[in-house]
Amino acid sequence: MSPIPQPTPDTEITLTHGDWHLVVSPYGASLRGLSRRGVDGTLEEIVTGYAGAAGKVGGQGDVLIPFPGRIAAGKYTFEGQAYQMEISDKEGPNTIHGFLRHVLWESEQTSGSEITFTTGLAADAHPGYPFTLAARVTYRLENRGLTCEFALGNLGETAAPVAAGFHPYFSVGSLLIDTDMLLVPFESYLEFDDALIPTGRVLPVNETDLDFRQAHTISGTVFNTCYCSPERGQDGLARVTLTAPSARSLTVWMDSAFEYVVLYSGDPLPESHRRRALAIEPMTCGSDAFNHPAWGLVSLEPGETFSGAWGVSSE
Repeated sequence: MSPIPQPTPDTEITLTHGDWHLVVSPYGASLRGLSRRGVDGTLEEIVTGYAGAAGKVGGQGDVLIPFPGRIAAGKYTFEGQAYQMEISDKEGPNTIHGFLRHVLWESEQTSGSEITFTTGLAADAHPGYPFTLAARVTYRLENRGLTCEFALGNLGETAAPVAAGFHPYFSVGSLLIDTDMLLVPFESYLEFDDALIPTGRVLPVNETDLDFRQAHTISGTVFNTCYCSPERGQDGLARVTLTAPSARSLTVWMDSAFEYVVLYSGDPLPESHRRRALAIEPMTCGSDAFNHPAWGLVSLEPGETFSGAWGVSSE
């Protein structure tokens, strides 16, 4: 076991296993790139990456704890108590994507193909979230690809509202995602208003342009969409598959902790990133779940741990 000394926001660690190459950072426990060596010997980008903290665009590779997505106006009620968080959303007066994206996590690399990041969240660290958590994220390369595991432990004396999400962008080598085929076997989605806050309505995907339960070309579909109600395989995993015209493909899989996935086509991003990759974001809860607890919000009792795993394989 080898601890990583004196990390900075620009610290990056490369892991390898066979043809797989992974770049991560203790800054936010972020995923900064995943590639696989192709038959011609070149590295094919799977998770689009960046170098240095300043190189991140559109939340690339962020870990979203203790909540993914937006909390409307930063307000919520939990166990009869009302809370007000600080506003952190550049798109509007909301709180977004948790508190740990800009924190230097502790690192422990157990092999050349596996690393674990850990950090804590103190009860007095963030207004409106007076709960004490321990967080752990592990990245592991295997023959089939990347596995990412998380665990959240409640170190406090009262129940805590918790959730987790991840924000990777994926590519199968196409110049734009418009030519790619997409399979999203999720039956419903959360309706958003113009401010990207859920209206409270859960709608079926059938007869909408968001229905990708049968694979078809993305074309001009614009995604900033929180899907729910996954159709799982016999192994209990939900899968989203992206395939290029060249037949190169990848599959993002999610275990039972993840009942939601956000797809984001990056249309508001700079031209250099707009529709160049597709964010496929595993989420344990729906957007604004702190105000809609039935959408996957976990009430974590003292001493309990909430955990799950997702990953990606490539053909």
